[in-house]
Amino acid sequence: MPERVIAVVGPTAAGKSELSLRLCLALHGEVVNADSMQLYAGMDIGTAKLTVAQRRGVPHHLLGIWDVKHTANVAEYQQLARETIAGIHARGHVPVLTGGSGLYVRAAVDNLEFPGTDPQVRDRLEAELAAQGPRPLHERLAALDPAAAAAILPSNGRRIVRALEVIEVAGHPFTATLPRYEARYPVVQIGLRVDRDELDQRIARRTEQMWQEGFVAEVAALEHAGLREGRTASRALGYAQVLRFLAGACTEEEARAQTIQATRRFARRQESWFRRDPRVIWLNAGTGDADDLLEGALAALDGTLAGPHGDSRSRPGGHWR
Repeated sequence: MPERVIAVVGPTAAGKSELSLRLCLALHGEVVNADSMQLYAGMDIGTAKLTVAQRRGVPHHLLGIWDVKHTANVAEYQQLARETIAGIHARGHVPVLTGGSGLYVRAAVDNLEFPGTDPQVRDRLEAELAAQGPRPLHERLAALDPAAAAAILPSNGRRIVRALEVIEVAGHPFTATLPRYEARYPVVQIGLRVDRDELDQRIARRTEQMWQEGFVAEVAALEHAGLREGRTASRALGYAQVLRFLAGACTEEEARAQTIQATRRFARRQESWFRRDPRVIWLNAGTGDADDLLEGALAALDGTLAGPHGDSRSRPGGHWR
């Protein structure tokens, strides 16, 4: 039987990193990053990437491995994630996949195959995006693949372009590349749920903290390293807004407010994505303390291994140690 995998998922600012750390410390685990923007080197403050000290000795994988000019490729991530998971299993440890990028989580744990790319088609669509903006392309996507259009923000030009590219190259709707939920590992997904008002407040506080920690300076340094050239990294939440400020297109306060608004919209999309997955076990991360949340997660893990009458065969988390 394949070795097991844990995934901690949910919206931004829900507390995924902290719970993952605690699970790793309790279960001899190692974190596998599933945040598409934490894959980029130097994008630290704006992605809430844990520092080495904050990781408390827990090994973290797939953080800061791509240059900001690198275009994200979920198929490439899939290969890297699976190789990493295999290495963790070989060491006798538990992989704890952590992040809110739903497609990346599925790429790592599910039996998915991703269509190839066509540079000419991609360049043509990117040129249309630059000339017209994302909304006309989103309207075209809505006509060709309504389900994909409903799942992608009208402002997310990168994902809209990719969806249209798949339709043109593969000859079928983008959503047809996402079959039913069929995992390649025995996986338990722990979803963190936070009341919307509280989550909105957390996002605002996190954004304020980003600014206090020198986020604008981080973006300015990455701009010199080629951030504007990166088709993926330049559109990341917060980074896109600060780049507009640095270009004189808005004030710094407007960039900060736009970051909060865009992040809140993104969190709604994350919640919608993960709610569609019937395998996710949801925990309330808005009340109680971190110890209570850990115990709830361990109990959920143990519950997945309960006997035929629902009787747990060991204390919470025991089968994962």
